[in-house]
Amino acid sequence: MLTKTYGSAVQGVNANTITIEVVVSQGTNFYVVGLADNAIKESQQRIEAALKIRGYRMPRTKVVVNMAPADIRKEGSAYDLPIALGILHASQQLNTEKLGNYIIMGELALDGELRPVRGVLPIAIQARKEGFKGFILPRANAQEAAIVNNLDVIPVENMQQAIDFFEGRLPIEPLTLDTRTVFQTTANQYAADFADVQGQENIKRALEIAAAGGHNVIMIGPPGAGKTMLAKRLPSILPALSISEALETTKIHSVAGKLGANASLLTTRPFRSPHHTISDVALVGGGGNPQPGEISLAHNGVLFLDELPEFKRTVLEVMRQPLEERRVTISRAKVSIDFPSNFMLIASMNPCPCGYYNHPEKECVCGPGVVQRYLNKVSGPLLDRIDLHVEVTPVTFDQMTETRKAETSEHIQLRVEKAREVQTARFREFPEIHSNAMMPSQMVKELCQIDDAGRTLLKTAMERLGLSARAYDRILKVARTIADLGGAEEIYLEHLAEAIQYRSLDREGWAG
Repeated sequence: MLTKTYGSAVQGVNANTITIEVVVSQGTNFYVVGLADNAIKESQQRIEAALKIRGYRMPRTKVVVNMAPADIRKEGSAYDLPIALGILHASQQLNTEKLGNYIIMGELALDGELRPVRGVLPIAIQARKEGFKGFILPRANAQEAAIVNNLDVIPVENMQQAIDFFEGRLPIEPLTLDTRTVFQTTANQYAADFADVQGQENIKRALEIAAAGGHNVIMIGPPGAGKTMLAKRLPSILPALSISEALETTKIHSVAGKLGANASLLTTRPFRSPHHTISDVALVGGGGNPQPGEISLAHNGVLFLDELPEFKRTVLEVMRQPLEERRVTISRAKVSIDFPSNFMLIASMNPCPCGYYNHPEKECVCGPGVVQRYLNKVSGPLLDRIDLHVEVTPVTFDQMTETRKAETSEHIQLRVEKAREVQTARFREFPEIHSNAMMPSQMVKELCQIDDAGRTLLKTAMERLGLSARAYDRILKVARTIADLGGAEEIYLEHLAEAIQYRSLDREGWAG
């Protein structure tokens, strides 16, 4: 007897429906065919133990499980439940006609309990698109799948509940979730706030400009000056996530298995801070079955690289293209997968190995040429892609003990959102461009025009600092954002002057 159940395989951030065909016939042995990995082939032992404990029998004849289409690689233990139900139906131990109406996923424990699986959200989206009635899955994943409406999400705790549901002995109410209510009640709630930061007004200003235009920032300063504390508060002043952005971000975290049990929609912008020992693949994504890396997990949020020169040179170099393209393409012999990676890069670094080069009070003890070698660890092409270079100086005792409350993230966010609204109107005919930082060179020429005085100032700065053509574009983009924050339609001299001062690492004082 031939039985068909349906599962799903996740490739990139999208899912493909997998037809699981089971035949029980004369002979011996258990076969799994259709480009399945070892975890799926080992499912025989888990399924057999679970069936025995629940009072069912594993057929002692020939069992063939085919997973179609055969050219898509299937990985992981999430196919245990659909295979087990297929075997029960093919061996006439399960009496139902409803198996074909549902996508079924779940890893079996030896006692038949179900463990959570990855990538539930893209699977649920694909199931609805293909017209399946519902999705049967472990209870721990149900909140995540319930984000998708017009699909019956049936949470089960063990294999027996799934069997009883199909045979009509156990009616299970589909889990429903009002996505908009969940989104509105939890959106934009951050633990860290700019009100906690005393002093550092110039750095807050730079981060406000960065948030308003989606610009990348590098902060240079001695240890303990507050670089990490300021970076952690940046997501709190970014515009609130839209529902479509939240879904896109949740999808990536779901595929990577980062959501955790009983999680649903991500409603705050992600903040990722990988350690400097990270590998190339862990940062940009990849592997045998390509998985999203840190830059994709930071999609629609912030990627913070603390102690930038300590990262391996190759790791920083592979990030150059994603910073421009806003996506990562992972190519393999048989498949090419795109992961979105539209993130803001915030980097921090000490000015030298001892940390006190250019310090107002402490003496740098680094030898001749050491500072230059340290700065050379970060390549020029990468620094060119970072719009704002900001010097962070230590907070004085008087600033730390000041009783006056600093400006809250909420107030700064209002100004940022106002500037973003101006940009949304500016780029309404270009759906792939959302902020000033994303403007291509041709558009910069059209939208960032400056007068003669501005050209003279910029020419002098370019010659004195030895800036590249890319850095020229960056200055104009930042000046455009400063003008947007100030409510100005044109770029004035003061906007340009402020943008030029955010190129610290191009100045002669940092060159040796």
